[in-house]
Amino acid sequence: MKTILLIHGPNLNFLGRRNRHHYGTITLKALESLVKKAGSKLKIKVKAFQSNHEGELIDFIQENMDTADGIIINPGAFTHYSFALHDALVDSELPAVEVHISAIKNREAWRKTSVTAPACIAQICGKKEKGYLEALKILDKKISDKKL
Repeated sequence: MKTILLIHGPNLNFLGRRNRHHYGTITLKALESLVKKAGSKLKIKVKAFQSNHEGELIDFIQENMDTADGIIINPGAFTHYSFALHDALVDSELPAVEVHISAIKNREAWRKTSVTAPACIAQICGKKEKGYLEALKILDKKISDKKL
């Protein structure tokens, strides 16, 4: 069975309460459940993790990279300045998809640049929770193609 790491950065634990205009009403628990259910249909185990601390996200990647096949990551604000998280994604040698619930390119100027996206095979923005499901399908295809 394939394993995907589902990683959420700072403040995503406040989904459902946080600015609903940008982030919708889904909670983190409901989002993780949705992705796990979709993963199950694709025979993918989804291992979820959230932290407001950069080092904990990096530790999670490093501790799980040898048993995972891919990563779905919403780095939150770390998207815009965490070169350490970028390096952890590259060093994992796993295909990763960066997902943002909101349309970051249509928001504040500082949100338009992602330093983590270059470490990923795709970036999905502004599709709310559907972006995570799209990321799961992208990774499923990438992993399946790699195993052929």
